[in-house]
Amino acid sequence: QVQLVESGGGLVQPGGSLRLSCAASGRVFSLLSMGWYRQTPGKQREFVARTTSGGSTEYAASLKGRFTISRDNAENTVHLEMNSLKPDDTAVYYCNALLRESYYLSPADYWGKGTLVTVSS
Repeated sequence: QVQLVESGGGLVQPGGSLRLSCAASGRVFSLLSMGWYRQTPGKQREFVARTTSGGSTEYAASLKGRFTISRDNAENTVHLEMNSLKPDDTAVYYCNALLRESYYLSPADYWGKGTLVTVSS
């Protein structure tokens, strides 16, 4: 079994910053990529950012420049630094990991339970 546990969500004022973290634990044989998605009520989950085991990063075009993703390979942890936050950034943020549980298994997607970020004055 694999677990992804997010932390760091909360209430922040517009213009403020917040740092989210996600740790993968359990049967993690090979962690190919880790990233973040977000979702608001009534809308589809949308991509935020992703980082691969090789160190490459990818961002949603609308968020690049304000959000920074980083990864600690030794700890199977990913962080999302969010700056200049806007009310539109309010959402539940979900951690995602593409990984293999063993040499014999194909890569599969795993999700955390989500952490709420509220940007409001």
